[in-house]
Amino acid sequence: MQFLILIVVFGVMMWFMQRSQKKAAAQRQAQLDNMQPGSEIVTIGGLHGILASIDKEKGTIELDAEGVILTFDRAAVKTVKTAAVESEPEAATETSASPFE
Repeated sequence: MQFLILIVVFGVMMWFMQRSQKKAAAQRQAQLDNMQPGSEIVTIGGLHGILASIDKEKGTIELDAEGVILTFDRAAVKTVKTAAVESEPEAATETSASPFE
């Protein structure tokens, strides 16, 4: 009887672990599928840059890291942030209280 309880507990534990892994894999795949040029990308090597282009046939991306274009496999993407929104910087006001002016 105790052995049966141990097997049931182990089975439930394995089911929950597998379920969480499937959710994480589905979330990662959705993140990779929603990449667009202009998105901020962090690679598994820690390189930060802007996504320049996606080649779905080859499964590669081109990353613009401060003017240097690098080609990576899609699997090398660790994090995808939303597309960078280009906004005009606000004009500095003359009433700033900076002690260095």
